[in-house]
Amino acid sequence: MEDILICLSPRQLAFIALRDVHKGAYADIALDRVLQKANLPDTDRRLVTELVYGCTRRQRTLDALIDQLGKKKSHQQPKDLRTILHLGLYQLRYQERIPESAAVNTTVQLAKENGFSGLTGFVNGLLRQYIREVSKVGGEKTSYPDPLKLPKNPEERLGILYSFPDWIIQVWVEQFGLAQTEQLCLWMNKTPAIDLRVNLLRTSTEEVAAALTSVGVLCQRVPHLPQALRLISNAGSIQNLPGYHEGWWTVQDSSAQLVSHLLDPQPGEVVIDACAAPGGKTTHIAELMRDEGKIVACDRTPSRLVKLQKNAQRLKLKSIEISTGDSRNLPYQNTAHRVLVDAPCSGLGTLHRHADARWRQTPETVEELSVLQKELLSQTSSFVKPGGILVYSTCTLHPKENEEVVSSFLAENPNWEIEPPSVDSPASAYSTPQGWIKVLPHQQNMDGFFMVRLQQFSGK
Repeated sequence: MEDILICLSPRQLAFIALRDVHKGAYADIALDRVLQKANLPDTDRRLVTELVYGCTRRQRTLDALIDQLGKKKSHQQPKDLRTILHLGLYQLRYQERIPESAAVNTTVQLAKENGFSGLTGFVNGLLRQYIREVSKVGGEKTSYPDPLKLPKNPEERLGILYSFPDWIIQVWVEQFGLAQTEQLCLWMNKTPAIDLRVNLLRTSTEEVAAALTSVGVLCQRVPHLPQALRLISNAGSIQNLPGYHEGWWTVQDSSAQLVSHLLDPQPGEVVIDACAAPGGKTTHIAELMRDEGKIVACDRTPSRLVKLQKNAQRLKLKSIEISTGDSRNLPYQNTAHRVLVDAPCSGLGTLHRHADARWRQTPETVEELSVLQKELLSQTSSFVKPGGILVYSTCTLHPKENEEVVSSFLAENPNWEIEPPSVDSPASAYSTPQGWIKVLPHQQNMDGFFMVRLQQFSGK
């Protein structure tokens, strides 16, 4: 199988990965599987990645187009044929640099190579009909006065146009309104940026920026965050960038960096990271503490803790101790000055990074997660010493996992209160009147995040 994959075209590799995704595989794992077995130049690797992630993200829109252009509905076609049509339509609709003739011809070739020789005329006809319809209405790939017919219902319209389930659109519209939700959808369909967090115990942001520039990788500072650099040009393999093996930096989105600043750990303290793996925030806490004190990194998945250990070793951090187990059952009562609960969540703030997450999450999984989050917050609050700090965070934009979890906790624990970030904290720039932080991607140009700092006090 490996020898066969090495010889395949980028579009055939994308087809193989997408076929696995439609059978239930995670998109990143399916993509990695084919890329590891194919010796491709960087341009072809980028094409395979774009096609796999793009077709996965946009599948609702692509299915709607197939339904409108074809005689059979998308769900009535063989899955592999539908995947081939997805690849063709995605290139025509969303890829400006791919000529229409190349998109059509390579898709017809895919049909031939994958058992649909008798349907090449259908594939060719459907794609060319799309091109004719675009020409008829004067549309371009970057704007959408095109063949896609949209319903009048505004939420369903956004769901089909930007390829999201209706329930996610509804959750966002209830919070932000239609216009803001549309901007959020646009942002979530962009290629995600890569942010680095510079390890100031080893180097400086200026030194890392200069090293990156020396190899042709452009970067820029992120406002309010002293350790953050955003890559603004193609970086290639991250592990080949200068400073990686020396522990100068790690990859971490800017909004995730805000969480540890909100926690504000101090040198010499005991800190518990209750849901630590794979360790981005754990290692950031250690850096902020100058690697002085003790950080207990808890997680119930040993394999994920191995990644944390390797990252800590690469960053040359020694203050982190590993604790394997579910934080709802660990015996750390009254032991920590500060506790971080970066809770498992639906990830609705990071859908641009996880192409298939919008299709995997459901209202039912959100309900289950909110129960878990409340249990975690309740139990880990007992880890905090009197007068200590507890930070709760998620990378989702769903009130049931954010505001409602915190409100429920405060109602049941009157000896806790919200403590807004201090004015000199990087997190203060994003604070809300309620005292918590809610990062909206389309406004702050970072992953969507919710975080709140809680302090225990006596006297009630």
